[in-house]
Amino acid sequence: MAKPAYRRVIVKLSGEALSGPQKFGIDQATIDRFGKDLAATRELGVTLGVVVGGGNILRGVEASAHGLSRPTGDAMGMLATVMNALVLEAAIERAGAPARTMSALAMPQVCETYERQRALRHLDEERIVIFAGGTGNPFFTTDTTAVLRAAEMSCDAVLKATNVDGVYSADPNKDKAAKRFERLTHAEALDRDLKIMDATAFALARENRMPIIVFSIFEDAAISSVLRGTGRATFVGG
Repeated sequence: MAKPAYRRVIVKLSGEALSGPQKFGIDQATIDRFGKDLAATRELGVTLGVVVGGGNILRGVEASAHGLSRPTGDAMGMLATVMNALVLEAAIERAGAPARTMSALAMPQVCETYERQRALRHLDEERIVIFAGGTGNPFFTTDTTAVLRAAEMSCDAVLKATNVDGVYSADPNKDKAAKRFERLTHAEALDRDLKIMDATAFALARENRMPIIVFSIFEDAAISSVLRGTGRATFVGG
């Protein structure tokens, strides 16, 4: 079995992925599959953090379009990420791995409040840490949270899980001529205006020289396969 390419990573899971074949909400079979994949990846000796979105329940931008202020909408979206994190934590533990949810929004009756040193201790003790609540501030996406936490936790890379097997020149679901990239530098991705992450997240990744590996979460054993180098993905870095 190939050794993992990285020893400490942040996995960015979109909220929409948690809904599986449904249009919204949480699909239990999908959550359980993700939990097993994360637990199996931990068994490879990889230290794991996870940042999960909330789009399967509510997106702040969409909420603000219905008469709410953007800060209020974003706060609601951050609460949605906490709900997803708690469900994912339970799935990981059912799969046999220890996990902790830490929220940037303080809610001690529900989960631990995010503190960098405590999070590092959890990782050092081989727990999978699920970072919820975004950055704790409005106007920042969970993509930005993923890169920020990766930098804070001294991670080797961010693994961005999507619904396609890498970065393409255009949406491959709409453009059959879309070209798939195996490797890109940060500069090339910017020059080509490839929408890998939002601008703030990508700028932070580039500044910290943080590699981003883009892959499809819907492949079997997607996370562990990417880390062993057997899964299809696009490497963005350098």
